[in-house]
Amino acid sequence: MSVDQGEGTVPAGAPNHDVGADDDGLTVGAPKTWAAGVPGILHALDPSLKGMGPARTAKLLLRMNHQHGFDCMSCAWPDPDRRKAAEFCENGAKAVNWEATPLTVDKGFWGEHSVTELARQSEYWLGQQGRLVDPVYKAADSDHYAPVSWEQAFRILGEHLADLDSPDHASFYTSGRTSNEAAFAYQLFARAFGTNNLPDCSNMCHESTGAALGETIGVGKATVLYDDFAQADLIIIMGQNPGTNHPRMLTALEEAKHAGASIVAVNPLPEAGLLRYKNPQTPRGIVGRGTALADQFLQVRLGGDMALLQAVSKRVLDAEARHPGAVLDHDFLDTHTTGLDAFAASLADLDEAEVLAATGVTSAEIDELADRYLTAQRVIITWAMGLTQHKKAVPTIKEIINLLLLRGNIGRPGAGASPIRGHSNVQGDRTMGIWEQMPDTFLDALDAEFGMSVPRAHGLDAVGTIDAMRQGRIRTLVALGGTSSPP
Repeated sequence: MSVDQGEGTVPAGAPNHDVGADDDGLTVGAPKTWAAGVPGILHALDPSLKGMGPARTAKLLLRMNHQHGFDCMSCAWPDPDRRKAAEFCENGAKAVNWEATPLTVDKGFWGEHSVTELARQSEYWLGQQGRLVDPVYKAADSDHYAPVSWEQAFRILGEHLADLDSPDHASFYTSGRTSNEAAFAYQLFARAFGTNNLPDCSNMCHESTGAALGETIGVGKATVLYDDFAQADLIIIMGQNPGTNHPRMLTALEEAKHAGASIVAVNPLPEAGLLRYKNPQTPRGIVGRGTALADQFLQVRLGGDMALLQAVSKRVLDAEARHPGAVLDHDFLDTHTTGLDAFAASLADLDEAEVLAATGVTSAEIDELADRYLTAQRVIITWAMGLTQHKKAVPTIKEIINLLLLRGNIGRPGAGASPIRGHSNVQGDRTMGIWEQMPDTFLDALDAEFGMSVPRAHGLDAVGTIDAMRQGRIRTLVALGGTSSPP
């Protein structure tokens, strides 16, 4: 995979690492210094025009992310109340082109290519063969998939499920690509079958977010809306590359910047989109220089985010000690929180040298971030899987909440916690019951509505399902809407 981030220019003195193309056709060049602009338009429309033609391209792209259209399947960035005619990004255009492309795998493909041969191919090559339009089945004694009818597919699945000694020997995985209606029917089937083994892609991406937020503020979702970004004084972006993974966020950041917000990026990679964004829907983005988004980059070491957050919180507490009553939001803390004294005590002996070793940044850089936080009245901290995939993901996200709470930056306009949570329907699936630990209130409602008695014991999540498959306790895995978490 390669992502074009704009032509850009190489800073004076920067080394040129262009080494040409390797065997896979990939090239390595100097880092880009801006993103989107005209190249973004070309890279968005070229595959669509080639794959779908002008009329179909216009019909689909102009309906994407609109109220009477459909949501983009490539990311979870929310839609603004006032939407532009072209409310999509390069990634979204490529995603809808892939979904709508007429390129499909024909029945003869499976006889020509064995499983052993396919396993040697790259994911890119496999994807370029087209979409699956027929069910396929591989018998245990065969090295080939074979096309089967839908009736045969359902019969094979039914026989496997009926042959199990216990419903808990099956697990029903779901991706966020599944619609609300399909997700509800799917979880109802699994529970009617007799199991709560309902892992989903959230287990692999933002489970740590849900756990941390659930334990601290009682809800595992974002506490901000789209419009809050334009009202923020400071936006801290952690563990994510918006220009690559959810480019529409750059437009919201540009709006916030024009409204006076400061933006800080905490990430090992100084991404081009945060350096300078050339919005392809504005004259400034087409013929102008675009907008410099990040006011500060902290190139933190991998796994160093928790130490950084603790260091900033300690600086906030130290400022309160120097100016009692003038820094912390005591009314908010007294009314809505507990444990402030214990939290302050835990940071009292924080070792600055250990912080610098863990983060790889300087004390001056941390001071600058702390000063930005202290002077801002409304702060949003937003993060993605760059934080959630670490061993210390849950305590790291708890430190985000601790920092926000110190000055009351939750529950008011322009302030709060904003996890960017993967596919566009990950949260919808959870709401529909795709979770191995749904509360009794939900299960009671199923019993009352459908006249059944669903199981109450918690089921297996994605990691538990994989372990159980390895141990032979899960003998049948059913996957709906995808087989992996979002990239």
